[in-house]
Amino acid sequence: MTTHTLHRGTAPLLISLPHDGSHIPPDIAERMTPRAQRSIDTDWHVGRLYESLAHQLGASVIKPVASRYVVDLNRPADGHALYPGRKETGLVSTIGFDGEPLYLEGAEPDEKEIQRRVNDFWQPYHQALAQEVARLRHEHGRLVLWEGHSIRSHVPMLFDGQLPDFNLGTAEGASCGAALQQRLEACLKAQSRYSFVVNGRFKGGYITRQFGRPQDGVEAVQLELAQLNYMDEDSLAYDEEKAVQTQALILQLLQCCIVEAQENANQDPPFGKSMTPL
Repeated sequence: MTTHTLHRGTAPLLISLPHDGSHIPPDIAERMTPRAQRSIDTDWHVGRLYESLAHQLGASVIKPVASRYVVDLNRPADGHALYPGRKETGLVSTIGFDGEPLYLEGAEPDEKEIQRRVNDFWQPYHQALAQEVARLRHEHGRLVLWEGHSIRSHVPMLFDGQLPDFNLGTAEGASCGAALQQRLEACLKAQSRYSFVVNGRFKGGYITRQFGRPQDGVEAVQLELAQLNYMDEDSLAYDEEKAVQTQALILQLLQCCIVEAQENANQDPPFGKSMTPL
């Protein structure tokens, strides 16, 4: 069973798209509501948005096949909340972003099924992600892991009002060095087309927090995009004209990451056993 795809690049940049998948296996889908079967909370078209940029830059890209409704790859496998005290969807969520049930009454997955999904989908993605991080770190000394996400611009259950266009998350500065965050912020401030916030509602999910260890040569950054900047949120259709403009700014941000990784690699001691393993 193919659970994810991985394109291995040559640059010190790995782009992870953990919510790009929309497939729901038939044995799961038949127990879900008609609305949930459409996997409406997918990060629609982020693969299309990023992959041409990744190939242009020589970056690695990893993305799943299955929907976040099957298992959320950006949540801890033990099911702990990312934002304690705030309403959110979980590892194997039973509600969508609209707060409505995903499953028919009495058809929710039990603990045994949840663990099976973790074993079948979550573990392979995270193993591949960790291996690619290790490969790039060994090859370059340092790298940036970029978490590419998107969400509808209005999701009342998760945030008030309209979400800023670009939402950069660095776990309050813990998942990347100050220099990289400053470089990315300067890039966002230098343009006026898009609104943005750094460490606002979306500060970086499990992957950003788990892998971001700047002291060990791995910097991690999450970008949550408001989907209206590259698609129609009602029809879910990709908007090429909007997407080209959005890609131009994403490209600048990704270039900042590569430059930062290369500059730091030149200043850091050679990669070796003294570095803390992931």
